[in-house]
Amino acid sequence: MADIMMWEALVRAHDEEMANDPMVIAMGEDIGVVGGTYKATLGLYDKYGEQRVIDTPISENGYTGLGIGASFLGVRPIIEIMSVNFAWLAMDQIFNTAAKVRYMSGGQLEAPVVIRSPGGTAHQLGSQHSARMEKVFMGVAGLRVVTPSSPRQAYGLLKSAVRCNDPVFINEHELMYNMKGDVPAEEYFHPLEGSEIAREGRDVTLFGYNISVHWCLKAAGLLSKHHGIEAEVIDLFALSPLDREGIRNSVNKTHRAVIVEEAEPAVGVAAEVMAIINEECFFELDAAPVRVSALNVPIPYNHAMEKAALPDENDVVDAVRKMFGV
Repeated sequence: MADIMMWEALVRAHDEEMANDPMVIAMGEDIGVVGGTYKATLGLYDKYGEQRVIDTPISENGYTGLGIGASFLGVRPIIEIMSVNFAWLAMDQIFNTAAKVRYMSGGQLEAPVVIRSPGGTAHQLGSQHSARMEKVFMGVAGLRVVTPSSPRQAYGLLKSAVRCNDPVFINEHELMYNMKGDVPAEEYFHPLEGSEIAREGRDVTLFGYNISVHWCLKAAGLLSKHHGIEAEVIDLFALSPLDREGIRNSVNKTHRAVIVEEAEPAVGVAAEVMAIINEECFFELDAAPVRVSALNVPIPYNHAMEKAALPDENDVVDAVRKMFGV
């Protein structure tokens, strides 16, 4: 095992896949000479050159479309959109072309393209740089959506995504690039479907993804220490398709569910997980499922107000205590 930061894990995954296949290229703003806003491509420009690590103009719709078109011809682009807030500008290319081309061409074309982008709320970046858009991408048929909660997942998911013939959107979190964790020393491919049990428990299931997995783990520790409640934590690293079986198995075990997300609650990940629970586990429930989400407001720039708008482990603890009446 190597104890490395998430950005280092992403560099390693890029490097290995580019060395393995000359048709793998990287594209994005400032990913070449600078090495990426979050250092996810650091050193690759010097190693592979400007033909394979392409610094693009500030035109998300243009270079995303260029990468998707190249994928029709056998290229395997890894497209970095500097911030998921800017992905709005490339929606037509991602949703109407990459996600639909296999179906609209009767299987004659496919788009083996990876689009990775940091999102989530960092520290005082304002509402136009604090989008949590995973729920938008997971609602598009034909597009895979994954979101790592650790360096191990970031490394393995990117490698698997590059070798997948489906378009894959990787939703990374801006606050997690310097997070350290164990990554296998040998080559490792993480499944693009499923979920992981981050903590075993018996009394309630806490569902999270990327940064909210860590809130759930902290909350589980507090609940065990102070209230004797043993929470199971499920890491929903794959948002599309969601792991219906994994969700069902855990709820059938604990009979209670709290779904934790950083985004606003409306039409969100938690809403979809709750729908699955109600459709497939209704008669197993001992209490109604609960969402822990952000306030339904644009994220403020003011630090105190920003913090107040977002959930954390204490909100998860409060939701579970209310569920159990303690």
